[in-house]
Amino acid sequence: MPDVSIFPIRHHGPGSARSLEHALSQLNPDVVLVEGPSDAGSVLPFLAQADMTPPVALLGYVNDDPSRAAFWPFAVFSPEFVALRWAARAGVAARFVDLPAGVVLAGERDGPEDELRDDPLGVLAQAAGFADFERWWESLVEARLSPSPLVGEGGVGGPPGEAAFDVFAAVNEAMRAVRADALGPVGREAQREAFMRQGIRAALKEGFARVAVVCGAWHAPALDVSQFPVKADAALLRGLPKAKVTLTWVPWTHGRLSVASGYGAGVRSPGYYEHLFTSHGAVAERWFARVARLLRAERLEASSASVIEATRLANALAALRGRALPGLEELNEAALSVFGWDGDLPLRLIEERLVVGEALGAVPDGVPTVPLARDVARQQKSLRLKVLPEKLDLDLDLRSDNDLARSVLFHRLNLLGVPWAKPRGSGGLGTFREGWQLRWRPEFSVRLVEASRLGQTVRDAATASALESARGAGTLAELTGLLEVLRLADLPGALPVTLAALDERSALGADVPDVLRALPPLARLARYGDVRGRGAAVAGGGEVAPLETFRALLTRAAVGLPLAGVGLGDDAAAEVRDAVRGADAAVRLLDDPDVTGDWRAALRRAADRVDAHPLLLGDALRRLRDAGVLDAAQVEARLGLALSDPSPLAVTAWLDGFLGDTGALLVHDAGLLALVDGWLSALDAEVFQSVLPLLRRVFARFEAPERRAIGEAVRGGTPASRLAPVAVDDARAARVVPVVLSLLGVSPE
Repeated sequence: MPDVSIFPIRHHGPGSARSLEHALSQLNPDVVLVEGPSDAGSVLPFLAQADMTPPVALLGYVNDDPSRAAFWPFAVFSPEFVALRWAARAGVAARFVDLPAGVVLAGERDGPEDELRDDPLGVLAQAAGFADFERWWESLVEARLSPSPLVGEGGVGGPPGEAAFDVFAAVNEAMRAVRADALGPVGREAQREAFMRQGIRAALKEGFARVAVVCGAWHAPALDVSQFPVKADAALLRGLPKAKVTLTWVPWTHGRLSVASGYGAGVRSPGYYEHLFTSHGAVAERWFARVARLLRAERLEASSASVIEATRLANALAALRGRALPGLEELNEAALSVFGWDGDLPLRLIEERLVVGEALGAVPDGVPTVPLARDVARQQKSLRLKVLPEKLDLDLDLRSDNDLARSVLFHRLNLLGVPWAKPRGSGGLGTFREGWQLRWRPEFSVRLVEASRLGQTVRDAATASALESARGAGTLAELTGLLEVLRLADLPGALPVTLAALDERSALGADVPDVLRALPPLARLARYGDVRGRGAAVAGGGEVAPLETFRALLTRAAVGLPLAGVGLGDDAAAEVRDAVRGADAAVRLLDDPDVTGDWRAALRRAADRVDAHPLLLGDALRRLRDAGVLDAAQVEARLGLALSDPSPLAVTAWLDGFLGDTGALLVHDAGLLALVDGWLSALDAEVFQSVLPLLRRVFARFEAPERRAIGEAVRGGTPASRLAPVAVDDARAARVVPVVLSLLGVSPE
């Protein structure tokens, strides 16, 4: 007679995996049926390959809508993974028997959503005196360790002989009891159990004499095929919708296996569970040895005596609580007492690096995947980039060909919505340096599948994505920002379309701030053509003309700038001031005489508009003064006129615009400081009281040393000579020029 053995396990449970390893070796079944998508048979053999390194996940996605995807994760301590690896080593047939991924991803439900009115497993835990099911299961099943000889791959130990079956018999009996009092399965859960029963029947029909079924503990009582009519199961599964899907394997991380990630079958401590599963005995001793290595690497105290004391304490706690082996609770309490006596940093490090951990798995090269993902993997390998789950800071020197290629790849992936690398400060000066922070996340695999519709290589897909962005951009700033991305990502093929969209968008009419915000990226593109050694040529031999586009936009901005400051509230005026600041920097960057002349003329017209917001009037006057368009007498006359305004709010807004975010102007210009000081001193007491809070807001923007220097100058503590402009010796200054040019790699000629 055929024999069906059901092994109820906990997903990602090391104790379940250990007991299952021994039970399968004892039973020696003809076929192993595992809870998992039944249409994954074509990729199942990859699990047996030596270079398949967990944690990994089975990824399924709908062919015509890759955003509809699902993952089935596996760790080295997952019982399902252990069962499939055992079957591969033993030469035994193995297959998944749960609902196909095509049904799971079809997006439809046959019946109501799954629900349980209570927590039956929690009832068991409370009856045993535990606060929750997680701790109860860990103590009863996961922490079981026997001193028997180690068997199997990875040093898996556990209860020998019939003792392994006792664990599953006890769990099955407990699940049968709680299911008897709980709400019966409905909807998708009922369909899953019916499908698994059909899979068991199919294996028996094929003639397998000994069938091993590995499933979640909750489902075990429902997989006794003798208790359920075949016709009822067939009726429950009739007419299920099914989508066309592709399945493959992708690397996974311990972080994504944790409960904190939102994973429904997650565990609290994947890093600890891996340690528990792979340890060759002496679990506590080996754990605290790892703790000591971690703390020493972080320059924290962790002596050998501390390791011995922590181990003794953890074992004593386990004995007091009647446990055969210290669990994570005992290990944490011992670590807190021994290593955390002067702060919580050691405990936080242990939790992050060891209890959860961030191990990243690997899949064989032959695993089927989309061409785009293969191209990313090829470039990662050729550019010697580490794919890690933890954060990795990387500084690039764009004068190096390898670092330049890395930067291009990062910018292209960001354009595709795969932010593996995020920009950060490079810690240095110059446009040839970039700082990045790398961190790979498993969901990027799905995003690469989604982006594969755009092209088979990173370059082609990023170009297509840029073209989509150019056609859908709503503002000029979005388009010029895209131009800068194209420069950094080396995608000249998208430049003509983006520039054409920019011309079309600007011709339709845009407000002045939008035009002004569009100028800085254009200026960088026109100025550098590319600091990275690339010109502005496009594919096919044509040339783009960012300077002409910049001039056209600046002309529109110059015409509208004087009126742009009229009738604005404070917040709107601040937005215009920020846009003017960026545009002014862009003009200075280009250093083109025609562009500079047009811009300064626009600023002068804006400064002459007495009906404009005072913040913008003060800002325009300062920029004209800095550029030398207005001499000292003209500036003082306008300053005196502005400070004589009867409205304190208008005066402080004007000062806010004129002084900007730095006090350097007042520190180094004694005449200007005297004029401001004289105006303030002439205010009567009542007006002064109303102006003081507003002035504080203006001066709060200055650095503390600047405020101190201004105060000393007003009080007379700073000699007038220190406030006067410093004389410059042109001959001595010229000696520096050849050295600077040499450092920049520019010929003095």
